[in-house]
Amino acid sequence: MWSLSEGNGKAMIQKFRQYLREVWLEVGKVTWPSKNELKESTLVVIVGTLILTAFIFLVDRVVGAGVSGLVQLLT
Repeated sequence: MWSLSEGNGKAMIQKFRQYLREVWLEVGKVTWPSKNELKESTLVVIVGTLILTAFIFLVDRVVGAGVSGLVQLLT
């Protein structure tokens, strides 16, 4: 197990504080979406998810029916 010596511990704390300052500065540079943009993006994701779900469901049904048909033909 390692332990923090007096000097090493202070240096690590200062590096961590510097890291947090830099993160805060970068967060300030972010262009955050407006409430309307966020609603629109959420709607696009929900609709896209529903479409993909329906597609996968249909493909699963068709493939399942095909496999069942092949099994019945081979038995």
